[in-house]
Amino acid sequence: MCWSAAADLWAGLGIGAAGVVALASVRRPGDAPLAALPLLLGAHQAVEAAVWSGGGGAGPATLLWAVIALPLLPLWVPLGVLAAARPGDRPRLYAPLAAGLGTAAFLAHRLATAPVTAEIHGRTVGYAVGLPYAPVVLAGYLFATVGALLLARDRRLRLLGLATGAGAALCALLWRTAFVSTWCALAAVASLLLLGWIRGRRTVTPRPLSS
Repeated sequence: MCWSAAADLWAGLGIGAAGVVALASVRRPGDAPLAALPLLLGAHQAVEAAVWSGGGGAGPATLLWAVIALPLLPLWVPLGVLAAARPGDRPRLYAPLAAGLGTAAFLAHRLATAPVTAEIHGRTVGYAVGLPYAPVVLAGYLFATVGALLLARDRRLRLLGLATGAGAALCALLWRTAFVSTWCALAAVASLLLLGWIRGRRTVTPRPLSS
């Protein structure tokens, strides 16, 4: 992932196709936001292909990539996990949702008031927004995205949380200059687990009462 425009484009097409299948497999309306996540992340990878092709910089593709990666994802993921949860399991998910709301609002304000630029570093792309309080923002971001999945009751969603959390740690160790880009790419691949999650969901039809 993130090694070239072609790699991002083909990855985006494959992940997006999985998202289409996942959405078509939805049986419960509350599962739709999470089922659509691979479609969103597939489109995200395709947008980064345009960033590659443009040589980085501060163009529309860079801004669109940042909007999806920064304010949208930390809001989308906890809302999706909350929507898919049973009513009794939802209180435990309010904390990551609150973290997502605060993080998304801060990042959206930052994108509206400061330029975002992309710079190609070898086989990765680094994005610069100039965030103040970066460690706090990163903690809120990861708690909203990874934390919401880890707090889910569903075993497959917790597995997805472990995969994305491990991906975040790996990217922080290996690609510090392009952490956001590489983590989003690995999260997109990990989101393919959602296809298995959707297909594993079953609608239980109650038996008719005997007369």
